[in-house]
Amino acid sequence: VLTVESSGIAIAAVVAMMMEVPLVFAKKNKSSNISSELYCAVVHSFTHNSDFNVVVEKDYINKGDRILIVDDFLAIGNAVSGLVDIVHQAQAEVVGVTVAIEKGFQGGGDHLREIGIRVDSMAIVDSMTDDGEITFRQQ
Repeated sequence: VLTVESSGIAIAAVVAMMMEVPLVFAKKNKSSNISSELYCAVVHSFTHNSDFNVVVEKDYINKGDRILIVDDFLAIGNAVSGLVDIVHQAQAEVVGVTVAIEKGFQGGGDHLREIGIRVDSMAIVDSMTDDGEITFRQQ
C-alpha cells in the first residue's frame, strides 16, 4: 500500500493492516534521515497552489511489486498521478487506487479510469452548492 504523507496515512494504515501488507508513504520533503537513492515526482497542490516533490526511498518499492495506492481525498488527481509515476519509475505495477472521498466534479478519478487505472471510492461527490447541498454519484 502506498500513500502520500500525511492525511492519507491513517486510512492507508488500516487498509495495509487489514490486507496484512506493508505500508509505504511518500514524503513531501526529503529529510536528513532519507537516503539519496529516491524515486521522485513533482506534484501540484490544488489546495496550496504550489508544487512539491514527493519522494520514496528506492529500498521500499521493488521491480514487480503490486501496489495499491490509498488516499483520503481524490480531486484533480495530482497526488495520485505522482504516486503512479513513482510506481512506474520502480517498474512496479499499480493494481488500483482506493480513496475515502472522490470529488467527482473535479474529474481526477474519471481521468485515471480513462487511462486504465482501477479507482474505487467509498463515496463520490458529484456536486456541492454554496448552501451545503451535496449530490453523491450512484455507484
